[in-house]
Amino acid sequence: MAMGGRRISEELSPRYYALCAVGGMLSAGTTHIALTPLDVLKVNMQVYPVKYYSISKCFSSLLREQGPSALWRGWTGKFFGYGAQGGCRFGLYEYFKGVYSNVFVDQNRNFVYFLSSASAEMFANLALCPFEAVKVRVQAQPCFAKGLHDGFPKLYAAEGTRGFYRGLFPLLGRNLPFSMVMFATFEHSVDFLYRNVAKRRKEDCSIAQQLGVTCIAGYAAGSVGSFISNPADNIVSSLYNRKADSFMLAIRKIGFANLFTRSLPIRLLLVGPSITLQWFFYDTIKVLGGLPTSGEVATDLRDDAS
Repeated sequence: MAMGGRRISEELSPRYYALCAVGGMLSAGTTHIALTPLDVLKVNMQVYPVKYYSISKCFSSLLREQGPSALWRGWTGKFFGYGAQGGCRFGLYEYFKGVYSNVFVDQNRNFVYFLSSASAEMFANLALCPFEAVKVRVQAQPCFAKGLHDGFPKLYAAEGTRGFYRGLFPLLGRNLPFSMVMFATFEHSVDFLYRNVAKRRKEDCSIAQQLGVTCIAGYAAGSVGSFISNPADNIVSSLYNRKADSFMLAIRKIGFANLFTRSLPIRLLLVGPSITLQWFFYDTIKVLGGLPTSGEVATDLRDDAS
């Protein structure tokens, strides 16, 4: 779809945004449940790096010491927390992109992508933070709680409301750059694939081809975003599990180089497929609802060919 200075939000309706929010909620929630075992490994490797110095060591130790159920610890927090985040992240991104496209008509599209994703992610993290606070403790501290039903009241009794938002700023530090890079990478990847690989307009491709483009662009977006946000992800795990009491102390204890390298392989293994599946389910739900797949094609291919 050729954008240029075109005002796109006039074509969008409350039904469109609602369907995008529902699609984001279902796609993110179900995907994160499926990847719970990898998330358990990641959190424990971040919190106990000496004991769990590799993926295989962490997996075998947890399986031997705590049993198979340990790998599914925190799944309720992932479903409800990341479902709420996904609904806000995808639904509000579409909304803000429409709003900012009207306001900043002649601005570079990167500016609109970054501003839209950052605005949506602020709300998404406010929704996610309480669930994440409980989930990380449940996964790394077996005696803390079994799940949300007993984790929420226990955390509130111990730390009050502050305990639910202890990691909000590091969480924003992780998810804001991740979301901004993820959405911009996705948009540019979709544009690149249609113009240089498919060499056809999106409307001229089959639904299967369009969803294939979504999956490739989604994997690229997730991989790039996970690398950018890895330092903040390590800080979040350290703060939630009281390995450090402040942002700066967490950085000093982890070490600057380790911020970028610790748990990076497991995050790439976790986030790349996760974001790919989210985009696939999200666009499938949009297609089933009669909406086009996601992503802009900045140049009309018919004009290029002429």
